[in-house]
Amino acid sequence: MTVNEQDSGAILHGKHAALENVRVVLSHTSHPGNIGAVARAMKTMGLSQLYLVNPRRFPDAAADAMASGATDVLAGARVCDSLDEALQGTVLAVGLTARRRDLSHPMLSLREAAPQIVAKAANAPVALIFGTEMSGLSNAELEKCQQLMTIPVNPEYGSLNLAAAVQVAAYELRLCSVDAVPVPDGFPLAAFEEVDQFYAHLEQTLIRIGFLDPKHPKRLMTRLRRLFARAGLEKEEVNILRGILKAAGQQIVD
Repeated sequence: MTVNEQDSGAILHGKHAALENVRVVLSHTSHPGNIGAVARAMKTMGLSQLYLVNPRRFPDAAADAMASGATDVLAGARVCDSLDEALQGTVLAVGLTARRRDLSHPMLSLREAAPQIVAKAANAPVALIFGTEMSGLSNAELEKCQQLMTIPVNPEYGSLNLAAAVQVAAYELRLCSVDAVPVPDGFPLAAFEEVDQFYAHLEQTLIRIGFLDPKHPKRLMTRLRRLFARAGLEKEEVNILRGILKAAGQQIVD
């Protein structure tokens, strides 16, 4: 074995701290075999945090069979009642989608998104969200994301199964983690639930001051979510913004 081969082996088999902070979130997976295949894909690339949002059947023998030695990933999988629950504590949620949606976040290719994901994962949990086998992520689920990414495929045949999509994404993250340079923690980013509570507070305040139509709040709030998602809010910034909203609320006469 040459020195280069030894170095390559160290890269392939080494421990990558950032990858330990990456959650793979599967939403409403129909076939348990796909969950097992995803677990296998994850383990080959050093990912272990599997979150399942309302899977049709799990645990299941078909999942174990398709995991092919990655049953430890299945055993550690967390089953959640909602996407919100699966995203608790994360500072970045990235949704995989094949197409651009109306008013959605800017969409990056997987290769463009991977370095940003790894950089965030070096210091805090992040999530990659994959939708159902048939229809992908819903618009409501995409609104929970700060970033969207897509895997460039053959435009004449873009059918990529769930496990293959996870495998490709995990591979790109692993490559990025090899070259990643540790960065200081700096100011901690706000967790998903902190930002979500801020959005609820903002919507309530905008309705109270008459800026937002309570019957049709969605379009404007989607744009505001995009705005703040681009900023990457820190914990202290969320506290400041909510303090402003609280002070404004105290001046409002309902």
